[in-house]
Amino acid sequence: MQEIGFKVEQGRTKEYRIDIPVLFGRGGRIEKAFQTDAYNEEEGVVVEVEAGRGVLNYQFLKDLFEACMMSDVRYAALAVRNSYKKSSDFETVSTFFETLYVSSRLRLPLDEVLVIGY
Repeated sequence: MQEIGFKVEQGRTKEYRIDIPVLFGRGGRIEKAFQTDAYNEEEGVVVEVEAGRGVLNYQFLKDLFEACMMSDVRYAALAVRNSYKKSSDFETVSTFFETLYVSSRLRLPLDEVLVIGY
């Protein structure tokens, strides 16, 4: 991913995290930022990779919310396991997002959301 322009999180300590601003204070100071696993600033793409808790704790919804709040982000990609502990995580997340878009009841500030099963 780095070869095609993404910054990729290298660890969990502050120096390795990728923080995307979501709230600015006086003088343009960053008041709040959310973290992401990978980010292509030029294209406005964030990537989140979830292991076991992608569906279990509705982490995919938190990921979607955070992507919507991130400054200058237009695209979000969310990778979840195909299955986890007898749960079809990929199908669950895909169906949820499909329902969200088909219903047209909630408009997201993203051009596209991609769900990747692995």
